[in-house]
Amino acid sequence: MEQQEEQEALAILERINLRKKPVSIDKYLKAGSVSFLHATTRDEALRSLVDLLDAQGALQDKEEYFQAILEREKIVSTGVGMGVAIPHAKLEKYDDFFIAIGIQQGKGIEWNSLDGAPVRLIIMIGGPARQQTEYLYILSKITMAIKDEERRKKLLKAKNAQEVVALFQGT
Repeated sequence: MEQQEEQEALAILERINLRKKPVSIDKYLKAGSVSFLHATTRDEALRSLVDLLDAQGALQDKEEYFQAILEREKIVSTGVGMGVAIPHAKLEKYDDFFIAIGIQQGKGIEWNSLDGAPVRLIIMIGGPARQQTEYLYILSKITMAIKDEERRKKLLKAKNAQEVVALFQGT
């Protein structure tokens, strides 16, 4: 049910074109939170991004956050299709949102995605549980950004973190 509610909320946000509260992905995304992965499994990729966020100082409790991400995956896969997964977890102890991006090098990862396609682009979102509206704005912006096939191709071909961040500037 949670996924259906998220999809309905995203549809509403897209219709109103986010006019009420401008949110930009680049506010939450830093070059230090981008990784070029060589993972062989979903959990290995998730662990790599959690480790990256922890190294950047974004996490208060790395294991708690990792477990929250895994628990969310048990509800329904965050593999949204088009080779993209958007794993996310919201916890009470966080005050602001953060994003990490993993670009899988080579072969995609089996993720049990909605369209059955392997995942090569992973956008991990974390933040405060009490800010559902802002979370939905961020998720909507990410969803709109990844619908752009040209942007997805450029992300997969990016050579460094700065190129990845630049592709989200102004989104």
